[in-house]
Amino acid sequence: MRKKRIAMLGPGTFSEESVHHFLGTADYEYVPFKLISDVFLATASGETDYSVIPIENTIEGSVTLHIDWLVHEVDLPMRAEWVYPIDMNLIGLPSITAEASVSSNETRLERLESGELKLVPPASWSKITKVFSHTVALAQCRRFLRTYLPQAEIELMGSNGESVRLVRELGDPNVVAIGTMNAAGMYEMGVLASQIQDNPDNSTRFILIGRDEIEFASAGKMKTTILVTPPDDYPGALHQALSAFAWRRINLSRLESRPTKRKLGKYYFYMDVEGSKDSVLVRAAFEEIEAIGCQVRVLGCYPSYNYEVQRQEGISSLS
Repeated sequence: MRKKRIAMLGPGTFSEESVHHFLGTADYEYVPFKLISDVFLATASGETDYSVIPIENTIEGSVTLHIDWLVHEVDLPMRAEWVYPIDMNLIGLPSITAEASVSSNETRLERLESGELKLVPPASWSKITKVFSHTVALAQCRRFLRTYLPQAEIELMGSNGESVRLVRELGDPNVVAIGTMNAAGMYEMGVLASQIQDNPDNSTRFILIGRDEIEFASAGKMKTTILVTPPDDYPGALHQALSAFAWRRINLSRLESRPTKRKLGKYYFYMDVEGSKDSVLVRAAFEEIEAIGCQVRVLGCYPSYNYEVQRQEGISSLS
């Protein structure tokens, strides 16, 4: 029997780490791509069965580019969601790691109670001229970069794994990357500093998208993601839509507006509903919203998994 194929950013990325944690490595074939657009298109074209997409981060919030791809570019339902902790690492050539390492505790940085990094950088950091990384990772390390590498030029890459690979290929001790521990090991690179993200309690939500349903041995809390587009010139439509959930005591764990890209000032509302679309109350709420002229599009109804719960139950329970 053919293994299901899963597209992801990679290799050496947080997407790869998270899906290996979530699904394991025995039952699926993982297909790495350098660009997130190629990850989406691989499943849309049928080259792979599913794609792994990072969609929200503790520090940066929603990854709006990926949300827009789900809405406007592909028609692939969400099949699962999980949360994975993210630690950013400054990675360089192994020849400079011993000199530039900033902590006696395996390069882990100390933090004050306020969360600020407690660090006196080595002199060699002043010679760093360029930092490679993905735009989302860079955004999670703004404070570190501004404080300790203000002279360095920032260069955006398609993935964190590709950033580390390129630093290795260039062989320049004054060029570094932000990436995963796995990427550092994969390319035999050194870790100059770990946990450099602005918030030590940093996590990312990932979703699995694909045309086919997928079964999990462990049950997660059901969630339904919808798009609600209010009718034109209907004052109070959003209030009425939210009321349809409120009086039924249905929780919305997420609500944000995004442009429809059809007309300036025209928006849809992206909502995460706690519960299954097949429950009587949720289904009735959708019907009430549609009755006032709103369009409701379901992006997925899927189990949601919390990282701590996964650890308690065991990773294999999800495979």
